[in-house]
Amino acid sequence: MSWTADDIPDQGDRTVVITGANSGIGLEATRELARNGATVIMTCRSVDRGENAADDVREDVPDADLRVEECDLGDLESVRSFADRLEGEEIDVLINNAGVMAIPRSETEDGFETQFGVNHLGHFALTGQLLAALATDGDDPARVVTVSSGVHERGEIDFDDLQGEDSYDKWGAYAQSKLANVLFAYELERRFLTADANAESMAVHPGYANTQLQFRGPEASGSRLRKAAMKVLNAIVAQSAEMGALPTLYAATAPDAEGGAYYGPGGLMNMRGAPERQASSDRSYDEETARRLWDVSSDLTGVTYDLPEPTAELPA
Repeated sequence: MSWTADDIPDQGDRTVVITGANSGIGLEATRELARNGATVIMTCRSVDRGENAADDVREDVPDADLRVEECDLGDLESVRSFADRLEGEEIDVLINNAGVMAIPRSETEDGFETQFGVNHLGHFALTGQLLAALATDGDDPARVVTVSSGVHERGEIDFDDLQGEDSYDKWGAYAQSKLANVLFAYELERRFLTADANAESMAVHPGYANTQLQFRGPEASGSRLRKAAMKVLNAIVAQSAEMGALPTLYAATAPDAEGGAYYGPGGLMNMRGAPERQASSDRSYDEETARRLWDVSSDLTGVTYDLPEPTAELPA
């Protein structure tokens, strides 16, 4: 498959919510969705940064239909407030994109380890509270696209120390949060299938894309050496953010994208290239772990889903 942004079908009359829309993969996905007619609700921690990003998109797409909304995934009250503001609206696609990577241990407003709290719990809470807004009565199914990382293959869910209070490794915590993303995407698809809902859930990863995400860890730890090394690595190995956004755009828009699938770049070591369907790690398909994580996430966030306990299996 050599799918590119030129293959995105018309997105007129579709509304897309995308988290972390002000930079990197989120910004490039916003640009292409707007270029093809979608109404894009750009959620960002900083409205000012979001408005600057929206202006950047409008320079390329003057008629872009954009709306910037504050939503801090590290603050469950901010997530609830954003979801409340969307009450009565319909969403065709929710893209759970925002994230932090390999940062020193810190905690969210709600006391969660930041990587697990932002990358997984914030998106779990957001998706649950926007569930009723998903446009499930149309001809095409609503879609929830959750952005993970190839690093999820290193991840394990440590239910005895989810918040890294006893032992913390920044890369281990990142890998755990990215595995949680895939487990969540698959478990949501099982529940959609069980409910016979006109909705699909899938996971994607961008490969190695040149974005600001790689610099947040070195900046947070004050390491100039690591920051310089990241600049060199990005220049030599990484593909562009535009290419890194393609798996997300494929999952969000392609008519043949499938619920329960995992999409990523099909080139060198799955780090670059056009999107293709791939297999995620063995751990990501563990249904017992997925259901336990779901229950724990619901308890931690206080968010419940109006979906039945899953009995359906993921399509082969």
